[in-house]
Order: sequence, then structure tokens, then C-alpha cells
Amino acid sequence: MTAEVRPASPADCPAAAALALLLWPEHTAEELEAELAPLLASPEAAVFLAWEQGRPVGFAQCQLRRDYVEGTCTSPVGYLEGIYVREENRGRGAARALLSACEAWAAGQGCREFASDCELENSGSLRFHLAAGFREANRIICFCKKI
Repeated sequence: MTAEVRPASPADCPAAAALALLLWPEHTAEELEAELAPLLASPEAAVFLAWEQGRPVGFAQCQLRRDYVEGTCTSPVGYLEGIYVREENRGRGAARALLSACEAWAAGQGCREFASDCELENSGSLRFHLAAGFREANRIICFCKKI
């Protein structure tokens, strides 16, 4: 079964937040709804949902980044901020369809490049990105301390 991908509407915000919570469990659903709601109305961002049999099974959030993006040379750059497909719905093209929607949106905003990132230990995300045509631009370890 192929997922149907469409832009999330304000009414879809709870569904998008519920999926985002599976990707970012250190947050609450309320925090994610509060973060996603303004993005749904922003011309600088887009949220897409993948649907199967009338049920949201995946989401992707992308936006424009105008600051330096590792490995790119243009601005703005379309940036995949997050993508998630429920485990039981993986392997049927939903993530690829979500990514394609994000890339098309970014191209429509005048972007010539599209970028993303993943945590160093997230081998599943790394495999997805490489299989989707991304090339690795750099690896970094970030540091911080309280002063």
C-alpha cells in the first residue's frame, strides 16, 4: 500500500505532534503542538503527513535555513528538520514520499539545495539519508558546559 502524502493543516496539528512525539520522546505532545502550530502557518516551513487507510502513519517537517548549512553553498537551503514513519508502516515508501514532498516544497521556495542531519549513532537514519541520495557532508561532535 502506498501512502498518500499531503500538507498538514492546522486541524492536523495533534496528529503531527503525536507522530513527532515518537521521534522526539523527550518532549511532550503539548510542547510539540505548540512548536508545530506556527510552522503550519509559516511560509518558511512545511509539515507533511503520510496517510494509509485514513490514518496518519508518518510526518516530515522541513523549513528554510538562511544561515550556513554544512556542505551547502546557496541560501536559502531547504532543511529536513524531522521525518518519522511508524515502524509497522515502514518499508513501503512513505518516508521517500514525505521526503519528496519536502524537496518539492523547498524547490518551490527557490531552493537549489536540500540538507538534513542525524545523530552519529542513528544508523537507521544514516542509511535512509544515503539511500535517498544525500551525501555525507561532515561529522561533528558538539560540546557545551555550564559556566
